[in-house]
Amino acid sequence: MALFRSGTGNAPAPLDGADVILADLDGVVYKGKDAVPYAVESLNGYASRGIRVAYITNNASRTDASVAEQLRGFGLGTQPEDVVTSPQAAVQMLRDLVAPGALVLVVGGDGLVDELQKAGFRITRSADDRPDAVVQGFAPNVGWQHLAEASFALARDIPWVATNQDWTIPLERGIAPGNGTLVSAVHTAVAKLPLVAGKPETPLFEAAQARFGAKAAIMVGDRLDTDIKGARAAGIRSALVLTGIDGPKQLIAASPLERPDYILADMRGLAEPYPNVVIEHPAAEVVDARVGAERCVLNGIDLQIKSKGKDKLNLLRAACAAIWNSDKLIYALQIPEQLYQQWDAQS
Repeated sequence: MALFRSGTGNAPAPLDGADVILADLDGVVYKGKDAVPYAVESLNGYASRGIRVAYITNNASRTDASVAEQLRGFGLGTQPEDVVTSPQAAVQMLRDLVAPGALVLVVGGDGLVDELQKAGFRITRSADDRPDAVVQGFAPNVGWQHLAEASFALARDIPWVATNQDWTIPLERGIAPGNGTLVSAVHTAVAKLPLVAGKPETPLFEAAQARFGAKAAIMVGDRLDTDIKGARAAGIRSALVLTGIDGPKQLIAASPLERPDYILADMRGLAEPYPNVVIEHPAAEVVDARVGAERCVLNGIDLQIKSKGKDKLNLLRAACAAIWNSDKLIYALQIPEQLYQQWDAQS
């Protein structure tokens, strides 16, 4: 992984050699009605260098056109074809499961209906119509009746495709249940599991790479369990930006399947030389990690900060490197609160 390049000094920037940036939206480009600091100017700068930007989202409630319009409102030159959605990936999956023009029971909103209709599928909301498949995505108005119709339809042996399984959705008022929660309700009723198109499953990443002809894409996200895990599963390099959901606590505790190649403060870091990480094992049960002037040592179960901690980002990188290069389980470790408090105080 790029995070663990050996030797002193800096390695190339994460963006070096990349032909397409796959950018998550919420927490990476915007938060609610506001753009994430440095995201818009950075992305516009990368686009001016000829690097294409694909915006990929699990959100199934909106069309690609409406997402592109929102991004243009922030100052990005985004067109609908630059947006890759989980409904688009779900439709691609559906093509391999049912005949052209098949009747599909839809649980979800305009984004899902729009993509199905563009692909030539017929739409129903009732199990009484004996649909050929069920496709389920999130919409704010999805309720018990919609979930019940899906359950009734799935009593027959027909394909079931979910756009995504995000358990939660971050909203301005707080965290709300996501599509994964609604899919789980149907699963409980029918004792089946759906095929899933969105992150962290690979179909959405494969659809984005195919559309943009990407040979060396890099994924930029703010969630380990969807953006980073999905990119790793698809064989794509990944960077976590600390502008959204996941922060130091989640990074330090990340499982091997959820560890990014790069840890960045914000979108500007894509174009900045990335510091090398020096890993040493001076004794049994000891891992010594250095990043720039920062150093962390994992001695048994005790993570120790051995530097001044002036560069909070490199300190976090060093802490992750020490833990990730050990065989220790995170719940057994003693982690200095300074790692979290310092970040919160200076972010």
